Amino acid sequence: MLEKELRDRVEQYSRYPPRQIRLIRDTSQFMEINADDVLELDGKYYLVRGDEFEPRFGLEGDPKFWVKKAIDLSDGSSKIIKLVFHESCYMGIGEFRIRCYRSPEKEARVLDKMRDDPSFMHGTTVMDDAGNAVRIVDRIRGPSLYTFMQSFKMDHETYFREHLPGLLRSLMECMEAIGRLHEAGEVHGDIRTDHVIIERDTQAYRWIDFDFAYEWTENPLGIDILGLGNVLLFVLGKGFYDDYDLRACGKEGLDVLSTLTESDYSLYSRQRIANLKKLFSYFSECFNQVLLRFTPGAEVFYENTEELLDDLSACEPSLSG
Repeated sequence: MLEKELRDRVEQYSRYPPRQIRLIRDTSQFMEINADDVLELDGKYYLVRGDEFEPRFGLEGDPKFWVKKAIDLSDGSSKIIKLVFHESCYMGIGEFRIRCYRSPEKEARVLDKMRDDPSFMHGTTVMDDAGNAVRIVDRIRGPSLYTFMQSFKMDHETYFREHLPGLLRSLMECMEAIGRLHEAGEVHGDIRTDHVIIERDTQAYRWIDFDFAYEWTENPLGIDILGLGNVLLFVLGKGFYDDYDLRACGKEGLDVLSTLTESDYSLYSRQRIANLKKLFSYFSECFNQVLLRFTPGAEVFYENTEELLDDLSACEPSLSG
């Protein structure tokens, strides 16, 4: 693209066109890449609009300096550009201490393997001049599952009887997609309620953000399966509940709290109550037994999505009872 043409395109898509265009071909120093910079990647040009944010619990959250909002200057389409960033952490699951880490290469593989699957975000991976694996992702318009769930303002029983059946069916289709990912030899690595986007135009549930991997040789799919259980707990409960929530309910809540044992809490997040039957007397015993298989007291854990989906399918009729 000639310099004049590039400047014309920038002026077309920028509210305040910069006096001078800064062209970047090496994205290694992502902290120094700012709004109005132009990335040249694999012969295409992208106007940076700023950093993406990681929204959590209804808050805007912190900036993700390695993830840029951008516009493809060839057609004006909105992109998310994920630059190479390495970090690692440990999470405890029962007696296991599991290392989790960011892997741009793993996300690139998932984008390639699931490129034709409508239940996943789509994009391409290109190398910048320094050999960094840059992922250029199509933006999905719509709320996250977490945000969507905040729209249900009614009490839990009304939600459970009137809204959950349709929502559960969509969630199960979303879980089936994770099964396809596992069959392709990959894991998601960071399954959360804000990593499912409900596409506005199609209402399709789509998984995003695949750059986390983990080391758990004893249970290679384990973190993903536990993550699905955590999402299921959120959807069945219309949110998460902990001891603080029960204390806020006065004597009735304290009475329930006095009955809880370690086996009533989630293995994935030990402060979250998984035994919803103790919170809601009308809650399906069938679904409750599914949730209890994600607790420290479970004798048998789910090994794959197929087992989980089989049990959920068997529980569906209880929603119409």
